[in-house]
Formats: sequence, structure tokens, C-alpha cells
Amino acid sequence: MAARKIDSALRSGTLLLAFILSVFTAFSQDPEVDSLPGVEIIAPLRSRSIIAPQELSGARLSSLNAHSVADALRYFSGVQLKDYGGVGGVKTIDLRSMGSHHTGVFYDGIQLGNAQNGQIDLGRYSLDNIERIALYNGHKSEIFQPAKDFASGASIYIRSRKPHIPAGRKLAGSVTLRTGSFGLINPSARLDWRISDSISLSASAEYTYADGKYKFRYHKVFSDGTTAWDTTATRRNGDIHALRLEAGAYGQFHGGSWHAKAYFYDSSRGIPGAIVNNVWKNSQRQWDRNFFIQGRIEHHPSSRYMWMVNAKYANDHMRYLNPDTTLLYIDNSFRQQEVYLSTTHKLAILPQWEAAVSADWQYNTLNSNLSNFVYPRRHTILAALSTQATLNTLRAQAALLLTHADDRFLSNPLQPGSGHRHTSFTRLSPSLFLSWTPATSEGIETHAFAKRIFRMPTFNDLYYTDIGNAALKPENLNQFDLGATWRILPATTCVTALSIGADAYYNLVTDKIIAVPKGTGQYRWMMMNIGKVKILGIEAAGDISISPLSELLMHMRASYTFQSARDFSDPTDNADEAGTYKGQIAYVPRHSFSITADATWRAFKLNYSFIYVGERWDNSSNIPVNYVQPWYTHDLSASYSFPLCATTASVSLEVNNLLDQQYEVIRNYPMPGRNFKLILRIDI
Repeated sequence: MAARKIDSALRSGTLLLAFILSVFTAFSQDPEVDSLPGVEIIAPLRSRSIIAPQELSGARLSSLNAHSVADALRYFSGVQLKDYGGVGGVKTIDLRSMGSHHTGVFYDGIQLGNAQNGQIDLGRYSLDNIERIALYNGHKSEIFQPAKDFASGASIYIRSRKPHIPAGRKLAGSVTLRTGSFGLINPSARLDWRISDSISLSASAEYTYADGKYKFRYHKVFSDGTTAWDTTATRRNGDIHALRLEAGAYGQFHGGSWHAKAYFYDSSRGIPGAIVNNVWKNSQRQWDRNFFIQGRIEHHPSSRYMWMVNAKYANDHMRYLNPDTTLLYIDNSFRQQEVYLSTTHKLAILPQWEAAVSADWQYNTLNSNLSNFVYPRRHTILAALSTQATLNTLRAQAALLLTHADDRFLSNPLQPGSGHRHTSFTRLSPSLFLSWTPATSEGIETHAFAKRIFRMPTFNDLYYTDIGNAALKPENLNQFDLGATWRILPATTCVTALSIGADAYYNLVTDKIIAVPKGTGQYRWMMMNIGKVKILGIEAAGDISISPLSELLMHMRASYTFQSARDFSDPTDNADEAGTYKGQIAYVPRHSFSITADATWRAFKLNYSFIYVGERWDNSSNIPVNYVQPWYTHDLSASYSFPLCATTASVSLEVNNLLDQQYEVIRNYPMPGRNFKLILRIDI
């Protein structure tokens, strides 16, 4: 009976979403709207955010030697990428050492969710259909946004490509083919269609195949300098078959706009696993099938008032298979569903004072074939009250987020009909953002923010059979940031733009959720709230654009990050050198650095990038046995555009890890050495 009620609620949510999307279309076809010819405007836009984000877009994004969103994010300061290697390897990020669960990932303005484990695999989001990636610390410092946007310690906004159709045409598109190392075959296509002056559609498809095989050198040196082992092998079971389909609709009506998106991803991939105990090949596999449909409508009835509605339905299925019976045979399937609705309203009280209110509702379910599974369901209500004011050269924003979550799960899955248990909590989360531009210093802006936020335990944390702990509390995060930027447009014909910025920050994570041994043995574990991490960091970045010749444009960006992220969980764990108290937490380097440089001359483009990640440890016990060596890579790409019949084509060659550096991002997961990619693109 409960299952039928849940399915009925999901069907009702889907029907409501379909109704909202139909309303979008009805608005867009208002016969009283004057039709205007399409005009493409390219101009710099002043950010509405009090604190501007780090971002990559347009030609700079496409010129990077990056296949996925995760690869592109490596060039942002404060970002640590967890990469398990290969084309199909899982890739997650950690911002300012807060933990990946504290990072919200938004696709076309609506958050990507994973209530099961809280991890978003950014390696599956190809750059083929992406036009902008932006990273905000704290949150996007705007007030006209859903309550969800205030609910993370940091946010990544991914914007898919909107239709770009030249004036006088109805259709435009492109076809791209990538091939290269690891047996890569990666065709993709995109089509944009202008239905009318107010409505346009887009559709894109991409298929990825790779056998995932690459050679690597595996060696270990003892602290006294002697070699423990040194061998060369081939990484196997890293194959991937993946299909991505997307369709979008975009429209405008008098005083507003709307868009809707449908997304489908289906993949089958091998999991090569860690190289331990002389085991060089694993046979685990994972299947993922992800689908969502979402939409947004914005309306500006007057110059003082505007409103927005967002809606989404998502259905995700994952199957994990470990056929190795010598360890433990596992064949687990999980299906999670999500329904999300949001409304936001903003009012200009005075010319320099605005206020907004947002209300969101989200419903998550998780089903599994695990034995003794409790089938959790979660209702989440979020409400945000925010205000923003400008006083001369000072801009300020304050927000208060109310979160109420209610979980329902089987009280005793071993006894049918035993009923359900309920747990709930309510919390307020404040934030304050400030920006000040000295009147006497053109181009200089200082900013600061303070925020208290938390992250809910995931379904796995709470309810995973024999490991989850239903009594877990949310993980708390306090953030403080102070920074400055200097942007100038030099009065020279050579240097066209220059900017320099730096931030100092302090984060405190308490009630951190970690796995600890259950009982006296080391073979059973349970999730507990016992962790505490103190993070002190400095970020610095600089951009420069120059044009030494009339047809030569050059751009360079450099970023540096210092982080002291230490474990203060257990003061008693410092009795010997293997203690973890005050140790640098796992996989966080104290120093990291990146450079990107590109040059464009007529139809030629050249791009170079360099990434350095300093020494790390794979455990808070910073002893030699846990030491992970620094790594660096050089990447180079070149492209040439040329006319082809009545269209334009381009060919590109990428060389990644140019010097064939042998390294690991995660211990025992060797990364590829030198590899190549050839790309042919035809615009139609």
C-alpha cells in the first residue's frame, strides 16, 4: 500500500511537471507579443553576483585539453580532483577541502542530485554540449535564485549550449568525431532549430567507446632510497560504452522567458580497481542509467517585481557487479527517484534595496535489492529569505535559509508489517556577503563572506545495510573568506586586459561523518559523527590578454592554492608518530599550481596547460608509508579552421601528459601516460 502511494505521488509530480511545461509553451505563443528578428549579441556582462565566480566559457573552454567537466575544473584554484583514471574512471571534486558532499552541482540552473551517496560523477558530463562552467565559493551571491542554491558550501554551475542560429536561417548544427588513445571512438552531433522568433529547439547526441587499456609503470621506493618494486604493466577492465541524449526548448514571451530540458545517459563500464597484493586486473562492472526532465520560467511583470518557477523529475538506476567469488560476490541494484518544485519572488523595495523569498520542495526515494533494506523516503522543504542593498561603493547581501527534512523508512525489515520509523530535523543557516569598491581606486574590489551551512547524511550514510547509522547528525560547516581583485583595461595597444585576485579563507567542519570500526574487529564498519577538520587556505589567480600583432590574440591564466587542512578529530591520537591528530587530511596537497595559455592567429589556435599538485598523504597519519608523491602534467593542443564547401570545418590534435609523467591521483590507481586525441568538427 505504501509503495502504491509513493508511486502515485511520483506520477502526480510528473503530471504537474508536464502541466508546467505546457504552460511555458502557452506563454511563449502569446499572439500579442511583437515578433523581433533574432540578433546575436556578444558583449561583456557585468556580474550580478557580489563576488564574481571563477569561470571558463566560449573559446577558452573549448580550447582546453579537457573531455569532461571534471577535467576543466582542474584549472580552478581551490579545486582538488579525485580521479580514478581512464576515460570512464569516476571523477569527483573537493573544493577547499570541505569534502565533495558540500559542493552543489547545477545543470542549467537546477541541482543534480544523488540522495544515495551524495557524489556527482563529473566525468560523465562531456564538454561537447557545454558553453560555460562557473565556480562559486559559499554560494552564488545573488538573491533571485531558488532556496536550493543557498544550501551548499560551494556551487558549480554548468550551462549547456543554447541554440545559436545565424540570422536568416532556420537550422544550424555541428558534427564532431574524436578518436585517439585507449581505443577511443567518440562521435557527437548537435542540431539547433528556430521554430519562430520566440521559440527555438536544440538536440544533441554523443556516443563514447574506449577499451581503456594503457601501459603504466608501477614502482615503489623505500624511505632509505632502495627500490621495493619496479614493473611495467597494462591497465585493464577500464572499458566504457556510454550514450548521452539531450533535448532543450527555449522561448520568450512578453516580459519573460522559459526553457525546458530532457537528459538521458546510459553507460556500461569496467572498474579496473586498485592495484594491491600483485592483483593487476579486476572484473567489477557498473551500469548507470540516468534520466531527468526539468524546466524553468521567469517573468518580470514590472521593473520592481519578478518571479521564477523551477521543476524537475529524475530517475536514476545503478547496478554494481563483483563476480569474484574468492572475495565476495556482489550484485547490487539501486533505483532512486526525485521530484523537485521551486518558486522564487524578488521585489525592489527601493532603487538600491531588493529582497527575495524562495520556497522549494523535494522528494527522494531509494529502492534496492540489498537484503534487509529499509527503503528510505525523504521530504525536504527549504525556504530562503534574502536581501541585497547598495550604499555608495558598498554592496551587501544577507540570507537566512530554513531547512526541514523528514525521513521515513522501515523500522525492522526482517519482520514484514513491522511499520515505519520517522526522523526529522529543522535548521536555520545564515550567510552574509560584502563587496566594497574604493572610490579612489579604479578596478579594485574587496569582498568577504561568512556562512554557516551543513550537509544532510546521505541514504547510504544512514541506511546502508549493516553499515548505515540512522542516528547520524548533519555535518556542520562554518566558512569565512576575505579577498580582493584588481581588474584593469590598460591604455596600451598590446595588453588588452589584466586581472589579479587573491583570497584567504578559513573553514571549520564539525560532526564530520566518517566510517569507524564497529566493535572490536576491523572487518565491520559504521558511520559516525566524530570528525573535525580545520582548513586554512590562500588562493591567488591572474589573467592577462595581449595582442602584440593585429591578428594575434594571446591569453594566459595562472592560479595557485595553499591549503592547511588538518584533522582535529581525536586529541588522544597523537601518542606516536603514526597519530592522526593535526595531520594533513587525505589527498589534500599544501601547494598546487596551474597555468593555461592560448594563442589565436587567423585560423590557427594553440593551447598549452600545466598542472602541478604537491605532496600528499593518503591518511591523516602523515608518516612515510602514507606519503603520495607530487605529480604534474603538460598538455598541448593545436587546431586549424577552414572552409569546406558551404560550411566551416576544423581539425584539432591534442597531446596530453606530454612528458609521459607516471603518477597517481589516488593511491594504487595509476593514471595514463602520454596520450593523443584527434578531433574533426564540421559546422552546418
